[in-house]
Amino acid sequence: MAKEKTILVTGGCGFIGTNFIYYMLGQYQNYRIINLDKLTYCGNLDNLCELVNNPHYFFIKGDIADKEKVVKILREEKIEVIVNFAAESHVDRSIEEPDPFLRTNVLGTQILLQGMLEMRVPLFIQISTDEVYGSLGDTGFFTETTSLKPNSPYAASKAAADLLVRAYTKTYGLTTIITRCSNNYGPYQFPEKLIPLMISNALEDRELPIYGDGSNVRDWIYVEDHCQALDLILHHGRSGEIYNVGGNSELTNLEVVRTILSILDKPESLICFVKDRPGHDRRYAMDFSKLHKELGWYPKVKFEEGIRRAINWYVTHQDWWQRIKTGEYKEYYERMYDKR
Repeated sequence: MAKEKTILVTGGCGFIGTNFIYYMLGQYQNYRIINLDKLTYCGNLDNLCELVNNPHYFFIKGDIADKEKVVKILREEKIEVIVNFAAESHVDRSIEEPDPFLRTNVLGTQILLQGMLEMRVPLFIQISTDEVYGSLGDTGFFTETTSLKPNSPYAASKAAADLLVRAYTKTYGLTTIITRCSNNYGPYQFPEKLIPLMISNALEDRELPIYGDGSNVRDWIYVEDHCQALDLILHHGRSGEIYNVGGNSELTNLEVVRTILSILDKPESLICFVKDRPGHDRRYAMDFSKLHKELGWYPKVKFEEGIRRAINWYVTHQDWWQRIKTGEYKEYYERMYDKR
């Protein structure tokens, strides 16, 4: 049995954070998880309602940019690991209003690191993104040594956070690890993102808006595979290292949407092309051979299986996403996907 451990998960009410908490509590029955989440528009407390009576799970509403609260939690809960999922993460919103991205993603990360230093927390894991690398051409892959060339305010804020992690490691000797993952999909993903947006719109027989000509390529990973990688990295990763996590599933956005329509038996006439996103990265692809060689990880869920799992979840949880797609979200959607 694994030794008891207390983990602070920031942003645990978001998509990947939620899945990570369920995964870790399922794997380690004697771990304690403290979930610190600000509950912004994409943080959903309902995601973790099944854990309300779990004695190993605790929720605290709060902002990672609130130093007093962060230090209080680290001290009182005797945190041994910080896993930082907390981030403003939607590229389109960062283009509209970059300020919150800098506050949460950069200042918030710095405050967590400073709290770690002051409270002597043993390990910090920064959950980053492939978007810090910028865009690839038709060939090649991002490696951990690829130069950082972010093309959106969101990506720039994540790259800045990664550099802060590196600086705190080199300057203060903190034990930290950075992970950079490709595009996740699966249960509990906020319906601004491509796959849940397309599934939910198709189920409502609404138009499926695709940026540009739909030829932008992403490497897709099922969220449970990502959680398994993080589990290995948390327990066996080397301090000061960066680990790429990829799904080995490169597809154009148009291919993804057509697959969803085919599985749901919906017509391709629902597809509509809208004005492209400014600075839209053409292609992402991850070389995760370092993670495979060092820790033996490889994605298990092929896209054909994972997309069916995801679709089934959204079909059986329509009340979850229907509650979200109202109010502020509806106004934002109409603003973003106006065919112009």
